[in-house]
Amino acid sequence: MLKLHFAPNSRAGRIVWLLEELKLPYEINKMAFHPKDLKSDEHRARHPLGRVPVLEDGNVSLYESGAIVEYIVERHKNGGLKPAVESAEYPGYLQWFHYCEGMVMPPVNTIVVQTVLLPPDRRDETALGQAKRLLTKALQPVDDALARKDYLIGNFSAADVMLGHTCFMSNRLGCVPDEMVNLKAYVGRIEGRAAFQTAIQMQ
Repeated sequence: MLKLHFAPNSRAGRIVWLLEELKLPYEINKMAFHPKDLKSDEHRARHPLGRVPVLEDGNVSLYESGAIVEYIVERHKNGGLKPAVESAEYPGYLQWFHYCEGMVMPPVNTIVVQTVLLPPDRRDETALGQAKRLLTKALQPVDDALARKDYLIGNFSAADVMLGHTCFMSNRLGCVPDEMVNLKAYVGRIEGRAAFQTAIQMQ
């Protein structure tokens, strides 16, 4: 059985969501988002940087969320939630799948550091302002792409698990402006999915 090492308010939420969408059996090791768990010798043996998610599948161990999503989709669902390579949707799927970590998560990471992780006396308002502006710019193409679609490539896919989870986080951080009506509606559709609700309840 698949085993997921998980901490709340992290990218591990994506993996719970995906497993629930695909109705795959799994067990979960829920840890505190705290050094006593994540930086323990036990967890560093799973992930050298002491981070989550980590997926174990027999003798296979993976600790990069995008790689875990691809692995699960291909090895356990024969490409489920992924368009065929020859399909018209495949290039867009690839773009949005990787746009998440390449363009949207870097400013999200900075915002979380500057508003949550650092103590108030060490926060940098300039860095925070720059990150918020960069995040808004990075989200604009996503809002544009959703103008005539419910999901990123039309039908729900693993690209939505990657980028949709990050859009939800961005909205929760107050960084999706009201003018982005398509993106706001998209986040609402994601929040309405039963599998997503299960994943968020673990946060």
